[in-house]
Amino acid sequence: MATIKDVARLAEVSTATVSRVLNRNGYVHPETKVRVAKAIEQLNYRPNDVARSLFKGRSKMIALFVPDIMNPFFPELARAVEDMTRQHDYTFVLCNTDDDPDKEIAYVEALKQKSLDGIVIVSSTMSGDYIKNFEIPVIALDRILHPSLSSVTVNNRAGSRQAVDYLKEIGCERIAHIAGPEHASNAKQRLDGYLDAVKEEDWFKYSYVEYGEYHFEEAKEATKRLLEKHPEIDGLFVANDLMGVGALKAAQAMGIDVPGQLSIIAFDGITLGETTSPTLTTMAQPIYKIGARAADMLIRQIEQQERTKQTEEFTVELIERESTKRRDGS
Repeated sequence: MATIKDVARLAEVSTATVSRVLNRNGYVHPETKVRVAKAIEQLNYRPNDVARSLFKGRSKMIALFVPDIMNPFFPELARAVEDMTRQHDYTFVLCNTDDDPDKEIAYVEALKQKSLDGIVIVSSTMSGDYIKNFEIPVIALDRILHPSLSSVTVNNRAGSRQAVDYLKEIGCERIAHIAGPEHASNAKQRLDGYLDAVKEEDWFKYSYVEYGEYHFEEAKEATKRLLEKHPEIDGLFVANDLMGVGALKAAQAMGIDVPGQLSIIAFDGITLGETTSPTLTTMAQPIYKIGARAADMLIRQIEQQERTKQTEEFTVELIERESTKRRDGS
């Protein structure tokens, strides 16, 4: 098996120079870099794609950044991105960031050393100004990160208004909202959609809004606070399905019948909502389609070396299940 010394000997350079070429660390004369790359390929010192990346500046590697791998929405999204990257013979890397800016930046810096070709990113915390200066293509998925960045999203505001209008239609007279994190663009859009539908109602109070941070436990506690403070609430729009399950559990713990006393609708359309009791009514995103489209858009930008901004917005669909009920009994 070839060693770094063999590569250095064949390329007529030092092992330190070979290391700098491999790690893209420090200056190496372009002609020397070519000699090292040829030696690597000839000796099969590393997989052929490493040598090829030295010539072409590409690794055929794509990363997906997600904020919470424990939320079932993101594994469903990741499957779509992975399928699309495999179709185009790219390597797929999944990075769970916990919405931690330091962790996000650490991933970026580490992946730069691997000659990463592009990123599909779901983030509420990474600065759009930081991302837009990347030397590689970036597609924002699920959330808008910067006006200049390409993105794939859904009609969050209109879909949320549709959810609340549906609760009104089935007879709910006091409708509250469990919102996502204030710094997430899609959570703000869903809150705005809720407010569009209720702010002119005589019964509306701003205290009908609590924040669940897109997490199960926080949503469970937020729901308890809402229902203890406002027992008159008979409809609840929750900004994602994971929080919707938390809301269901909170109502059950308080002895509140869903949907007899309280109708609950959420947002996302993950398969988890089909397994709860009662099953969860939701505004379903086309999860696979948006993930696949973001990956396809990124690969086209990589292959065509085209950084023109693109934006696509998909439409959500109301899926009626057992957590909502018409007040006339139907």
